[in-house]
Amino acid sequence: MGPLHGRRALVTGAAQGIGAAIARRLAADGAAVVVNDVADGEALAEVAAAVGGRAVGGDLCDPAVVAALADEERTGGPVDVLVCNAAYMTMAPMVADDEDDWWRVVDTNLVATFLLIQALLPGMRRVGGGNVVVIASEWGVTGWPGATAYAASKAGLIALTKTLGRELAREHVTVNAIAPGVVDTPQLRVDADAAGTTLEEIRRRYARDIPAGRIGRPEEVAAAAALLARNDVGALVGQTLQINGGSTRCRV
Repeated sequence: MGPLHGRRALVTGAAQGIGAAIARRLAADGAAVVVNDVADGEALAEVAAAVGGRAVGGDLCDPAVVAALADEERTGGPVDVLVCNAAYMTMAPMVADDEDDWWRVVDTNLVATFLLIQALLPGMRRVGGGNVVVIASEWGVTGWPGATAYAASKAGLIALTKTLGRELAREHVTVNAIAPGVVDTPQLRVDADAAGTTLEEIRRRYARDIPAGRIGRPEEVAAAAALLARNDVGALVGQTLQINGGSTRCRV
């Protein structure tokens, strides 16, 4: 019986990387876990099997998918721990950025998060509270050349967290964010391709500028998410935890 025993969690973007690590950690801490990713494929099914939970695939930009996730409470009860990790990123100089792709990044990262929180909030209210954990990014704090849409969407998530934290705290719904720095996930392939180099080289370049001397691990972000999902840290409201090895400090 871990600290999340009796809780029901939904983790989006859970087929790999940070999302998969969070799903595993919440399950290890006792939560019943539902996992979502844009593709309802083998990778998502493997995570669901590992955590003993359900997989619900689909793009959160599709209102029908959001409605299906909200309807999950019919089978297992309301979700009272929501981890919004689904994300999409491409990189290009701002003047070369495709407008449709720019909006796809913003819609996936920011708009879909807002819609999912809105859809699941009634269930949290019915059970007297809940915890929302938003996965933002260090780039939402600092910005990053060649990632205007991604950085803007992640900055929007930080502002959304601050606002909803203040708005929902009296209802015992805590909303907090994590702004990871560079983490060793498949997402690094986008960075490497944009830089025209290898994964090993992009890891080395990023690690060079981090005080800890290395990039992060998905399990470190998962540990922070598990903390923010607990009921006994209710005074954490509207905060953004920066898990980045010391590269960014005290800016949010």
